[in-house]
Amino acid sequence: NKYKSMRTSRFFSITLLCVIILSCNSDNKLATKKATISTYYFIRHAEKDRSNDQDRNPHLIDIGLQRSENWSSIFANIKFDAVYTTNYNRTIETAQPTALKNNLELTFYDPNQIDGKAFNANNKGKTVLIVGHSNTTPQFVNAILDSKKYEDIDDNNNGNLYIVTIINGKISDQVLTIN
Repeated sequence: NKYKSMRTSRFFSITLLCVIILSCNSDNKLATKKATISTYYFIRHAEKDRSNDQDRNPHLIDIGLQRSENWSSIFANIKFDAVYTTNYNRTIETAQPTALKNNLELTFYDPNQIDGKAFNANNKGKTVLIVGHSNTTPQFVNAILDSKKYEDIDDNNNGNLYIVTIINGKISDQVLTIN
């Protein structure tokens, strides 16, 4: 009886060990399946020249040029696949330092033609910086989220950073203010 009990115990131990090993193998197969991660960083252009109310395409002022360099430093450890900007002096000048550090050409987008689904499809699995305006930046984020979550940015705020991450279709977002 004692011998039979030990054999039964050993049988269950071996069976349990096999189940654990098979379970671990199954988990490893799932873990090795690569997740598709898209990360989008949205910022508004830096401080622009406000000396001429009639100028629809002003350049950045010195503090804005410094903020552009600061953004580039903040993003120093991020490898971007693309940098999108509207075709305005202030957004181009804000995006340029980060694009240069990543050896990227700027990609222009029309802020009146924002299509979140198409953007997601074209940038699936990529890390992207998008530079826009006080109204277009939150609108673009909302288009990606497919929800009206964010309002226009206050005209004196040039420090919002919206981060949208999509992992295998699941979207998360956050907004930080960096001054």
